[in-house]
Amino acid sequence: MTSKIEIAPLAGALGAEIYGVDLTRSLTNQEFAEIMQAFLDYQVIFFRDQHDLTPEQHKAFASRFGSLNVHPYVAGMAGHPELLEIIKEPEDKLNFGGGWHSDMSFLEVPALGSILYALEVPQYGGDTLFASQSKAYDALSDGMKDMLSGLSAVHSASREYSAKGASAQARSSMQSTQVQEAPEYEHPVVRTHPQTGRKGLYINPAFTLRFSGMTKRESKSLLDFLFDHSRDERFTCRFRWQKGSLAFWDNRCCWHYALNDYPGQRRHMRRATINGDKPY
Repeated sequence: MTSKIEIAPLAGALGAEIYGVDLTRSLTNQEFAEIMQAFLDYQVIFFRDQHDLTPEQHKAFASRFGSLNVHPYVAGMAGHPELLEIIKEPEDKLNFGGGWHSDMSFLEVPALGSILYALEVPQYGGDTLFASQSKAYDALSDGMKDMLSGLSAVHSASREYSAKGASAQARSSMQSTQVQEAPEYEHPVVRTHPQTGRKGLYINPAFTLRFSGMTKRESKSLLDFLFDHSRDERFTCRFRWQKGSLAFWDNRCCWHYALNDYPGQRRHMRRATINGDKPY
């Protein structure tokens, strides 16, 4: 049976839209294989017009790629703890995910990927940006690559989920936990993708605190350089949401940033996160 899947690249660095797939039904093995390959090739893939996707169908699609994560600091959907209801009400000032990051890098075994589904979108604004960390790594000089190859960095949720952290701030329709202390885990600064073998930077402004064996002050200059480099527009794509759109991104090799440019409007998204493997 010939697949009807079509793939349309979104930008030169990463991202592609996938057509000819209905995620409200079970995928054939051939469809799954093609979607998996597109995911590995493009790092983030997008599906349009997936209307009336139920929580059960959302989880069923995500579960094809691995076991599902239950967020340690944000309450999940009633009856579906693996799904986060990411809602910004018109009166909310801050959004969730409003800064460059890789989901769950603060875990000892971080996330493989995240699947975000749009139930309600503002009239304008609310796009999501993505940045390829393998492209960012490739663009570094050989000398910088050599220096980074032996470094590890400390990741923690302590900054984002502290009392002043953006991710833990009170929101009308989301329940987050504030923590003063959170576990710290070390991950290599340069990560090898377990499926493609490509190298990429694995640090991010939200959850990376410092280099292993160094102080925050000693780490700051190089981390700031790498953060600025990693979000260079050459490595990015931008996705405009519509109701029924779905995005699936690879947290092992790309960042994302939810723009907060729709004051006074409501945005309702639903996210499943897939457990991953220990970085190396």
